[in-house]
Amino acid sequence: MPKKYGVKEKDQVVTHIINLVMTGKLRTGDRIDRNEIVRDLGLSRVPIQEAVVQLEHDGILSTRYHRGAFVARFDEATVAEHHELYGILNGIASARCAANPTPRVLAQLEETLRIMRAAKDVKTFQDNCWVFRRAINDEYAGPRLQATIRAGESFAPADFWTGYPTAKPDFLGTYEDEFTAIQDRDPDNARKACMRRSETMARIMIAELTRRGVFGDLRSP
Repeated sequence: MPKKYGVKEKDQVVTHIINLVMTGKLRTGDRIDRNEIVRDLGLSRVPIQEAVVQLEHDGILSTRYHRGAFVARFDEATVAEHHELYGILNGIASARCAANPTPRVLAQLEETLRIMRAAKDVKTFQDNCWVFRRAINDEYAGPRLQATIRAGESFAPADFWTGYPTAKPDFLGTYEDEFTAIQDRDPDNARKACMRRSETMARIMIAELTRRGVFGDLRSP
């Protein structure tokens, strides 16, 4: 596989390993074959070790002394827990925004929401979901909260959601509700909108991974 220029080598490895997990090629308890990753990605072992450290910190891998790195538990409960935490963390920043929305942030959110409403394709919609989220988090989440949210963002490859055909009808309403709550200076409802969106994301991801057979044992005879 050729190198992707402009993308950090460590991030290439992170995406590669998560894709293997999300497609069922790696399952709970499987050992990470670093030699295979070296061959597949054409990278040195340094970014692979950096990726393993990040993924262990993010709860996706676990390491055992002198034995290597292994896929941590990955099942329906793990996906649900991840999204519950992700909703809570984003809800903290959104509630702070609703408590003290600035005209600049309100204008940015309103313009982004306008683009989301008009989006004709999933990628445009999803790209602007990230713009909406980061407008809030960059302004209202401190460095520790931002770091924890970023850890959660690596959980699913970006193309999982850009390839999800009904993203706009499934998620636009929660962004509308979140923006209304921020406009109304209603932290509680801003937080709830984030939680509802994350709950929907969890249901969709669990259903899709079940359909793919990721949560079944495809290796059984």
